[in-house]
Amino acid sequence: MTAIWATCRREIRAFFVSPLAWVVLTFFLLVNGFIFWLIVSFLNDPRSQLGAPMELFFGQTVFFWIVLLFLAPILTMRAIAEERRSGTIEVLLTSPITEGQVITGKFLGALVSYAFLWVPTVVYALLIQHYAHLDWGPVAAGYLGIFGIGCLFLAVGMFASVVSRSQLVAALISFAVLIPLFCAGLLQSLVNAPKLKDALGYLDLWQHMSDFGKGIVDTRPLVYYLSATLLFLFLAARALETRKWR
Repeated sequence: MTAIWATCRREIRAFFVSPLAWVVLTFFLLVNGFIFWLIVSFLNDPRSQLGAPMELFFGQTVFFWIVLLFLAPILTMRAIAEERRSGTIEVLLTSPITEGQVITGKFLGALVSYAFLWVPTVVYALLIQHYAHLDWGPVAAGYLGIFGIGCLFLAVGMFASVVSRSQLVAALISFAVLIPLFCAGLLQSLVNAPKLKDALGYLDLWQHMSDFGKGIVDTRPLVYYLSATLLFLFLAARALETRKWR
């Protein structure tokens, strides 16, 4: 645990002392602020249907998913790829730490950075509560969904960073893997086979976030996120171990 925690702290420190962190945070807050403004403006239109602003904010706009699909590769692209490019990965791996501990520590560091970016968005819920009644149960469920999907996306990014020496290539590989994961559920209406339709429905991230935004916490999506996260972290650790001996 000491090695994992040391790696995690190193990753967090490396992220927040770089200009990239503040550029990402600024862009992230501007985009999410714009999304929230669009939702409130839409709901203020008398011609629109009634809805809960935070429910729509949690994954019910394409902008939300665009942000997530780009955010995970940005947060993880330098995790291992930069270490390999600069040659510091050899020093790290020859220290008394396993490949699994390296991957876990760097993943946790990226996850803390990811969670930090979402913390300011709680202000949107506080603003709504100031002017109207707000049920905090669906809000908490929405953030749980964001956290679970974030774990999955970051694990994919970690795997992509291991198999690439370039940060840009790592980001592109991560994005290329995340797109099918995101689109799998959207293909549900295009198939007729019942079993395949059910399988695609199980992978439907958009529907997952819709349920979380309504306060519906189903354990099946959480099991999916956890299983897929552990799978990609395991693959990342094995890929790092393989490259260690090259």
